[in-house]
Amino acid sequence: MPFSRPTLDNLRAMAAQDIAAQLPGTDPLLRFSNLGILGDVLAGLSNLHYGYLDWIAQQAVPVTATDEFLEMWASLRKVYRMAPTQATGQIVFSGTNNVALPIGTSVQRSDGTPYTITAGGTVAGGSVTVTAQANADAGGLTGAFGNCAAGTQFSLAAPIAGIAAAGAAASPFTGGTDLELDSGLRARMLEAYQQTPNGGAQGDYITWALSVPGVTRVWVAPNGMGAGTVVVRFMMDGADSAFNGFPQGINGVAAADGRAAAATGDQLVVANALFPLQPVTALVYAVAPTANPVNFSITGLTGASSLLQSQIAAALAAVFLQYGSPGGTVALSYIESAIATLPGTAGFVITAPVGNIVSPVGALPTVGAITYA
Repeated sequence: MPFSRPTLDNLRAMAAQDIAAQLPGTDPLLRFSNLGILGDVLAGLSNLHYGYLDWIAQQAVPVTATDEFLEMWASLRKVYRMAPTQATGQIVFSGTNNVALPIGTSVQRSDGTPYTITAGGTVAGGSVTVTAQANADAGGLTGAFGNCAAGTQFSLAAPIAGIAAAGAAASPFTGGTDLELDSGLRARMLEAYQQTPNGGAQGDYITWALSVPGVTRVWVAPNGMGAGTVVVRFMMDGADSAFNGFPQGINGVAAADGRAAAATGDQLVVANALFPLQPVTALVYAVAPTANPVNFSITGLTGASSLLQSQIAAALAAVFLQYGSPGGTVALSYIESAIATLPGTAGFVITAPVGNIVSPVGALPTVGAITYA
């Protein structure tokens, strides 16, 4: 049975009762009584002690531990908080042939976010493509801000003769992640406690992939590309939130594994992380799921406000996030239950889809168009 912690009011009442009990025949708790003030002070100190004991109990077990205590519990299973990483990608500038754009040159995104060129180049054919990385924030806590789509506008921080001031992202900037929160670290730690390493079992691939910064969900398909292969599908719901969590890159294997085409972008990061951990005979593909947009028709809510419609869309997305899996099935009853919890939705009927939502192999359900009638 859990311990029932007394409230501050309870403690003050108990202190007053004890003082009065020790001085029978008197009234020691008058308005300006020193004893009454001392009783309140002692009750307040006791309340702090109870709070400290609560905090100690919280840190004493891995399920509820926080901050550095959570990190210590996780380290027992060789799980560590993921540091922030900075986004990288390529930018193309036009210019005069044979003019160099050197390493270390500062560039800015159209919103003013600073980047630095990490691999320079020389203009050939009227353009030059360079690799750049987002600058880390001063506190060293964030990195997801550097992710952006191909085509995003960039400019040189200072003019360079022979190079156009304006350029554009030639590829998506990916790989930027923030410092891992306690919730993410706790989930990975509990997974590690519950999954005993088995030399390449499905659970091992999930644990390994989840240790890659930015990866939030993982699914493993044995023999997904033929005998002897392992397909690891994953999502990056935070780092790639601008792309609905879908990894940005080309599916493939690790750069050091020459048996198949190497991946690029986010897929290459995951494939390279898995390569030194996987069994030597396995050919492991890092793969991004494909989107399976699901359109909905809902009757009975013709007068739904824009706020309610946005809440319904968010509820549908939350169901897909919780229950969706590549090639899996999401029960329509989950959708109906999620909508029914929202105020103002009484009497609604989902007319499409008419049954449980089944996605093709490798596809994740996403919210498509929602029609109200």
